[in-house]
Amino acid sequence: MIEYDTFCRIHQLRNQDRLSFAQIATELGLHPETVSVWAARPTYQQRQPALRPSKLDPFKGTIVRLLERHPYSASQLLGLLREEGYTGGASILRHHVARVRPRTRQAFLRLQFAPGQAAQVDWGSAGFLQLGQTRVRLSFFVMVLCYSRRLYLEFTLRESQEHFLSAHHNAWMFFGGVPQEVIVDNCKVAVSQHRRGEAPVFNPRYLDFARHYGFRPRACNPLSPHEKGRVERAVGYVKAHFLAGRTLGSLEAINAEARAWMNSIANRRIHGDTGKTPDELFTEETLQPVNPNAYDVGTLHALRSSRTCRVSFDANTYSVPAQHAQQLLSLKAYPERIRIFDTERLVSEHRRCYERRRDFELPGHVEPLLAQRLRAHQQRQLIRFLALGPAAPAYWQGLRERRLDALIQVQRIVTLSEVHGPEAVSRLLEDLLLLQSFSADYVANLLTQRSRHRSEPAPLHLSRASDLLDLEVPPPDLSLYDTPRHESASE
Repeated sequence: MIEYDTFCRIHQLRNQDRLSFAQIATELGLHPETVSVWAARPTYQQRQPALRPSKLDPFKGTIVRLLERHPYSASQLLGLLREEGYTGGASILRHHVARVRPRTRQAFLRLQFAPGQAAQVDWGSAGFLQLGQTRVRLSFFVMVLCYSRRLYLEFTLRESQEHFLSAHHNAWMFFGGVPQEVIVDNCKVAVSQHRRGEAPVFNPRYLDFARHYGFRPRACNPLSPHEKGRVERAVGYVKAHFLAGRTLGSLEAINAEARAWMNSIANRRIHGDTGKTPDELFTEETLQPVNPNAYDVGTLHALRSSRTCRVSFDANTYSVPAQHAQQLLSLKAYPERIRIFDTERLVSEHRRCYERRRDFELPGHVEPLLAQRLRAHQQRQLIRFLALGPAAPAYWQGLRERRLDALIQVQRIVTLSEVHGPEAVSRLLEDLLLLQSFSADYVANLLTQRSRHRSEPAPLHLSRASDLLDLEVPPPDLSLYDTPRHESASE
């Protein structure tokens, strides 16, 4: 059996070059009889393998009739054929049914859009991004104007509603206008419910957003991605021409790269369907002006703060003022920040974090607790000081009148009482009160002096014998013994 290109070469050498069979055989490395056989054949026919008889052969006509009557599955056909005496296996039946089942190929109309009529939006997945110790899924939002095919691309760390609406607004600002319609799939942030054959039920928040910017939302039918084929192809284009082989840095960096790529490559390429660049056709778009009042894209979440003055959101904790501990609060989440409200009053605002198990505390939120704890500690110290003795209240009054740091002086004196004992400090306070000396330094110095051990003076020891000769001892006065006893008594 020869290949098709060899068959064509034999006919070329025979008919055009007028070579003999032996010459052609020498040229192609074949046997002359092989060349003569294939040269006599007008068309190339590949050898068909010999088919072995199968237990399914007698039932093949029955299978065709059953499939024409109803689209039975292979399992259903196996049960029907068993009733007619089929004893073969199920695998050969499945393979045969896959070959003979009538295939219906769906045809689609090419959709045409007027300038400014519609845009299509969709999400795409870009893998994961490492933020600190957390691996976060990276998504990208794509919007395509249906007439010009001009593309907008934005990367996000969530596909939640605040990111969806914010990306819409950013796309409007990039295009400089709003189309009449926006075609979306059945994602929950845009469509709450869409049963096949029924009208879609749009998300109320998305409807309010559409009214604010003046466009009509339109949902594709379920399981019909071809109805937004322009953005589907744009998602694949982003993956193949922007993400392929690119090292992902921070979110800010990749969005800056995406903006440069849109302006220099994506919207300046010659599009395969239109034969023109998207930027060239964009000049014909007739978009509506963007509402100058930006829509509040934040999403509300009802949360209760903990006793440690924290609210939990996205596996992170954020602080609130101490007076709002253990209260029901409202958290409004934006792509860049979170804001916490007590009814309608803003009580806290933080930068949003997409890592996990992080805690964020503003210093002003816990200062009242620290001050309260300090006051309680000082109050306990003052009670201990006043219990040192009867002179302690008067001494406290003197400290308040003469010292700006009276409470600090009290704490130092209480600490000294723990070291030297309350009795020693109590006696010392009485003495210092008489001297009108009000300071913890006086107390510390006097306690140190009084606690110092004073040794008794030792007798004089003379170490040299010569010193004994130099001693002059006055003679004793013995006249006292000469005086009569009664005279000395009267005197």
